Amino acid sequence: MILKEYRKHFNNQLSDLYPQTEIDSFFFLLIEEFLELKRIDVSLKPDFKITEEKLTQLNSAIKRLQKEEPIQYILGTTEFYGLPFIVNKHVLIPRPETEELVEWIISSVISSGVEKSLKILDIGTGSGCIPISLKKNIATTEVSAMDISKDAIEVAKQNAKLNEVQITFLQHDILSTKDLGQQFDIIISNPPYVRELEKQEIKNNVLENEPHLALFVNDNNPLLFYNKIADLAKTHLKSNGMLFFEINQYLGKETVDLLKEKGFKNIKLKKDLFGNDRMILACK
Repeated sequence: MILKEYRKHFNNQLSDLYPQTEIDSFFFLLIEEFLELKRIDVSLKPDFKITEEKLTQLNSAIKRLQKEEPIQYILGTTEFYGLPFIVNKHVLIPRPETEELVEWIISSVISSGVEKSLKILDIGTGSGCIPISLKKNIATTEVSAMDISKDAIEVAKQNAKLNEVQITFLQHDILSTKDLGQQFDIIISNPPYVRELEKQEIKNNVLENEPHLALFVNDNNPLLFYNKIADLAKTHLKSNGMLFFEINQYLGKETVDLLKEKGFKNIKLKKDLFGNDRMILACK
């Protein structure tokens, strides 16, 4: 089969599930991955002959897309904050909103003028996108990252190696952790925060594929992780240390109130690029 014929086939197979713009995006990503062709090559090389081996790989990708599996899992990689990351079913796919959190942390550190020899801890690290991006952009920091999932830690270790940074990884359940072992200048967490009642807002590609352990919390105690991490931060943040959270957009006020009750100061609630309450900075 030649390229222009395959594109028609690709569109026909997915047109009932996805908008055309998304189908086009999938197509260009897959031909670059499997055929080493660029977008321009679709116009320049319409008669490019696809081998049977490559056709099998592409058709396998179509079947996975028909099951609404995320394209990032099919490719096995994604980009976050300009860096490459390995992703699979054991970790959440990094979101643009989390890139905004990383940007806020970096700008806060640089503006404070204290970026040298800072100690940073990321709790619930998943793919390692937050600590690796921070280490890559603030090289003088000492960065640690924690997750309950052994499989997630293994993915994060691969990503640290891929991006040539040194991160200390720890496998712990933060909810049963009583001592973080040392003091930190910055503690960060993007913990599970989607309530069960919000599941209907979640697309199938997320709901059916990404790890629920990293996504959902009980409706009756949606700030469970924030409460626990804030308590640990009170003890393990240095004086004037910073606590950063990514949060549930519907619980901004409640999260701010929780931090106020625990004695944190200079609390800032920040919206994401979509205008939703998404991140918080609090100082000890």
